[in-house]
Formats: sequence, structure tokens, C-alpha cells
Amino acid sequence: VQLQAFGGGLMQPGGSLRLACAASGFTVNDYAIGWFRQAPGQEREFVASISRGGGSTDYTDSVKGRFTISRDNSKTTVYLQMNSLKADDTATYYCARTRRTSTTRNQALYDLWGRGTQVTVSS
Repeated sequence: VQLQAFGGGLMQPGGSLRLACAASGFTVNDYAIGWFRQAPGQEREFVASISRGGGSTDYTDSVKGRFTISRDNSKTTVYLQMNSLKADDTATYYCARTRRTSTTRNQALYDLWGRGTQVTVSS
């Protein structure tokens, strides 16, 4: 049972990246999924989440209009499309699952975390 985040890398400001969160060993349809990030020296923070069915999403204010979370339950994968990247987006990004049906920002409600993927935005 695991989640694996991948797709990070080095990108110039204004560029785009798409992160993917692949689930294995469990039925991803049974879970809402969240993306979080942690920059060096800072606490891990909420980025975005998506409900079980994908009909509801939530974003932290700093990424609204730039990031899009989506899911393909047939492929057991959740994506985070990141556009108009800024230096402040530099962080290690993690995906996690929660048994909740709807979205949540509460990290304590997530019971499985994937290994992070590094995103660096720099010119």
C-alpha cells in the first residue's frame, strides 16, 4: 500500500510542471487525495485537494488560478498541473490520501503519505 509522487524538476519562473501521484495496493476511488508542500525551513502546508469522485476541489489561495488538481480513477492517479510557476512554489511536494469523501486541508486526517518530489523554480 503506497502513494508515489513524481514529476518534479527544475523549471524557470512562468513555466509549467505536472505532478502525478500514483496509488498502489488500495482502491484510490475510496479516498479523497491532497497535495501538500514543504519548503526548506518551513512547515508542510496544504496546496490542493480533490474529493473521491473528483467533483469537488480546494486550493490554497496562493495557487488558485495557477494550479489544477484532477484525478483519473481508472489509472489510480491524481495530477497537479502547475502553471505560471513562481520561485515561492519551490518545495518538496507530497500527495496523501484521506478516507473523507470531500476535500480537507487538515493534515491529521490523511493516513498515508507518499514520498515527495522536488520542485525547484529558478532562473
